[in-house]
Amino acid sequence: MANEDIGLSIKTLKEYTSGMIVRCKEAVSLSVDSMVSKNLEQAKKVVESDDDIDLLREYIRDRSVELMASKHPMTKDLRYIYVLSDISTELERIGDYAVNICKETIAIGNDEHIKELIDIPKMSEMCTQMLEDLMVAFLEEDDEMAYQIALKDKELDELYYRIRKDSLRVMHKDPQNNINQGVRLLFVGRYLERIGDHITNICEKIIYAKKGTMVEIG
Repeated sequence: MANEDIGLSIKTLKEYTSGMIVRCKEAVSLSVDSMVSKNLEQAKKVVESDDDIDLLREYIRDRSVELMASKHPMTKDLRYIYVLSDISTELERIGDYAVNICKETIAIGNDEHIKELIDIPKMSEMCTQMLEDLMVAFLEEDDEMAYQIALKDKELDELYYRIRKDSLRVMHKDPQNNINQGVRLLFVGRYLERIGDHITNICEKIIYAKKGTMVEIG
């Protein structure tokens, strides 16, 4: 970085952002694990812990504004500060979707699942792996790795379409007993698909920070 003070401040924001990635990865993993194991207490804890993710987002946003206003950073630094603030917004939304999954889990309660949960855990594993890889790409500012991570979103989309097809089939088979939970499973699949979209958005921002060029992947 051109300015040492700015560099140190960006480094701090980067550390907070990496902390958000870790918390989001944990939230996504635990949310689906709660659904599969019907661990309602765990689901409630994930909902409660979302406040921590929100606080991190507020801190990064506020410090980013202060940094841009007080330090008058050079173009590359200014771009990076902007990206960090934007990434924190994407991560906050990922945390929100993990909370939504937990709320669906709590609503289903201890009822027997109307279908075996196969593709939902697969989507969760993919999302958490993408977030784990994202951490590396983010910390190392690896634009090529970020691009490859974003390409995996297509696999998530395919799994979601399969969940939607299977859920609709089960609901049509026995609408009276299956439609309520079937809709909730559809929502969970959709939330995981949206998490993939937000990961892709973050990858695009990593590339922008590195190259100064906006790209749309997918």
